This record gives sequence, structure tokens and C-alpha cells, in this order.
Amino acid sequence: MARNKHPEETVNLILETAYRLFMEKGYEHTSIQDIINQLGGLSKGAIYHHFKSKEDILIAVTDKMTEESNRMLADIRDRSDLNGKEKLKKIFKDSICRPVQNEIFTAAPNLSDNPRLIFSIFRETVDDAAPHYILPIIKQGISDGSIQTDYPAELAELVILAANIWMNPMIFDNSPEESYRKFMVFRQMMRGFGLDIVDDELLNRLQELTILYQKNK
Repeated sequence: MARNKHPEETVNLILETAYRLFMEKGYEHTSIQDIINQLGGLSKGAIYHHFKSKEDILIAVTDKMTEESNRMLADIRDRSDLNGKEKLKKIFKDSICRPVQNEIFTAAPNLSDNPRLIFSIFRETVDDAAPHYILPIIKQGISDGSIQTDYPAELAELVILAANIWMNPMIFDNSPEESYRKFMVFRQMMRGFGLDIVDDELLNRLQELTILYQKNK
């Protein structure tokens, strides 16, 4: 039974269950009782031992979702063999080409019905990913001459918000054609900053994921 598990295993079980229910039902329509009903005997008191509220669970779910991505960002940020521009290009390629993306897009999570989850992801992107991972890379690029901008912090936010939010078909329910047009605008915008970092390989991969999402939603 879940109550007999190690506390860390119990927390992981709660988060995995909550994530699945948030995707299926939406955050607003998922209750603590809904989560309990899927936990094989774990009591409400046991959940509140680890989390003060459903919102605390949401925050922990978001952290878990971004944990692997942030590890990848940190690894690329800290490499010494790439310049700033090359690091940005590798971030885009590695992010979109990760095998786990197939699982996510196949599951077709209903993010449009999860405004609280989207906002939580948005805040994590602005408050954590942009300043701690993208901004240092842009500053390196300014120093090594591979990136030109007078507004590195703002560019860091723009780049990652466009990539994570605006071009995400799971948020805007974009068709493959709509995703293609957004990608082309993003590529033009990046080139305007002298950043030719998104290529046809990434376009094809985005189209593949969008088709996968539309097929399974």
C-alpha cells in the first residue's frame, strides 16, 4: 500500500498521479479527493503531511516537469567548447529532439484547459529558466562576439517564452500549418538578432510533434 512506502516514493506517487489527473481533467476540475482515489489507500492526512494544498501540489508538479529540462540547460550553459550562439542552437536542438517529447505529445495533455498549470510553467520560465540558463549564455555570446544585443535580459525572456509557450501546440492547439508559420516567424526574428540558430531539421521535428499531438488529442 502507498502508506507503507518510503516518504520520497509516496511524494513521487502523489505527483505522478496529480500530473496525470491535471492533464486528463484540468487542474480546476481535479480535487484532492480525486487524487486520493487513485493512490491505492493513501489517506487525505498523508497527502497533507507532504503538501499544504492542491496549489502546493501544482507547484511541485511543475518543478518535476522542468527538472530534467533544467539539467539539460545547465549542462549546455556550463560547456567550455561552445560559444554563446552555438549554445543557444544546441539548446533548441536538444530540447525538441529529446525522445521524451514523443511521450508528452502522444499523451496529448490538455494544457488549454489548465490555465493554472500554464501560468505556473510561465512563471518558472520567466523567473528561473530565462535568468539562470539563457541569460548567462547570451552574456557569453555578447562577450565572445557571437550575439549582438543591448538588452540581454529581455532577449533571454523573449527567446524562451516564444519557444516554450508561443510555439507550443499543446497550449494554442495549433495545426501543423499554424505551427509552421509560427516557426518561420520565430526563425526570421532570431535572424534579425543575427542568430541563425533554428534550421529545417528543427522545423521538421516541430511538425512531427504537432502531427503527433493532433493525432492523439
